[in-house]
Amino acid sequence: MSQIAPITPAHADAEVVATLAAVRAKLGMVPNLFSTLARAPAALKALLAVNDALASGRLSAAEREMVALAVSQANGCAYCVSAHTLLGAKAGLSEAETLQARAGHGAKLRSGALAAFARELVETRGHIEAMALDTYRQSGLSDEDMLEVVAHAAATTLTNYANNVARTEVDFPAVQLQLAA
Repeated sequence: MSQIAPITPAHADAEVVATLAAVRAKLGMVPNLFSTLARAPAALKALLAVNDALASGRLSAAEREMVALAVSQANGCAYCVSAHTLLGAKAGLSEAETLQARAGHGAKLRSGALAAFARELVETRGHIEAMALDTYRQSGLSDEDMLEVVAHAAATTLTNYANNVARTEVDFPAVQLQLAA
């Protein structure tokens, strides 16, 4: 059960209703995350603005989903792992690639580096050693890529923490947070 309930249009101001209508138009639905975060309209607007800006960044849709999966797994967010598993599939990730990203790995050098960097970023709270950065560079990540991953991790962490605090009801096909050993 949710600890912070999603806002309903009847209890939202006109600007929030318009923002959620734009989300519905773009996604075909209003995920519970967005209607819950709409209780703090500035937070919802900030998330949407960051996501819009990052959508035109260097990382492909599949790479963005790998980052979101690695970060969400590291932050223990069942809602976001479920959501990004579905979104990852729509972006072309296989089930194996999804599981690898969640574990901070990848089948290819670059995808593995992206997932590992995202996971290490969360686990070290950004305190990544110079030698590790060099390893990520040798694996195909540019400094620009790594900074963009930082931005994606920040946006994903916002949603992870909001969902973990609110205990947002998962409205995507549910995925178990626990990875097989």
